[in-house]
Order: sequence, then structure tokens, then C-alpha cells
Amino acid sequence: MSVADTNAIAYLFIEGDHTARAKVALRKDPDWVAPLLWRSEFRSLLVSYLRKGQLTMGQALQFVREAEILMQDGEYEVSSSQVLSLAGGSQCSAYDCEFVALAQQLGVPLITSDSTILDDFPSTAISLNEYTA
Repeated sequence: MSVADTNAIAYLFIEGDHTARAKVALRKDPDWVAPLLWRSEFRSLLVSYLRKGQLTMGQALQFVREAEILMQDGEYEVSSSQVLSLAGGSQCSAYDCEFVALAQQLGVPLITSDSTILDDFPSTAISLNEYTA
């Protein structure tokens, strides 16, 4: 089991530089989990691609359906006090700290490409590149 941040999830569906590594990571450990927040972040990301004309509404709806199936049974609530404590002691946003909190709660790694998370939480977070090396 691994916590995957929203970008790692998005890389699976939106073709780009990190897509191949995200697919390798999922094959390596197909049990990805995330805080409930991932859904809102993923939708927001899809909207930005829609507005830029890089996705159609049909593609966005397909990606969200597939992502929800992937993450089915892997969504968790996290403690607000833990998130605030982590965010207050780091340079990370409360949003990012939801993923860190879940990884710490479950005792599993957080897969991410976010350099701030990697710098602030080196014992919890592992880079997507390192994870798939």
C-alpha cells in the first residue's frame, strides 16, 4: 500500500512526462490510497485542462470515472489536528499535508513529485522517480 498524491493519480490519465513512471509505480504497488481531498484536487486539475482546451469534457468525465474506480475503497479521512500540525511545522500547504498525514497514519510511503513535500518530509515521502528506479 502507498499513498499517492493527486498528481501521481493524474499522471496515469493525462499523458505527459510522468505518465510512464506513474504506470510503473502502480504496477509495482497497485494498492494506492489517498485522502478524500484527492477528488476535489483532481477535478480542479481537469478543469484547468478543460479551460486550456487540452481536454474535452468527454475526456475529463472519462478520466474522473476511471480515477474514482482506481481509488475505490482507498479513500480516507485524516485528522485535522495532524494536518494543521504538519502544515504549521513545514512549508507545505494544508492540502499537501493531508497526504502526508495519511501516509504517516498508515505507516506507508507517500509517492509524490512535489519537491517541497519531499524536502519537508523525507522520512514519509518518496519521489515518483526514485520509487520507480
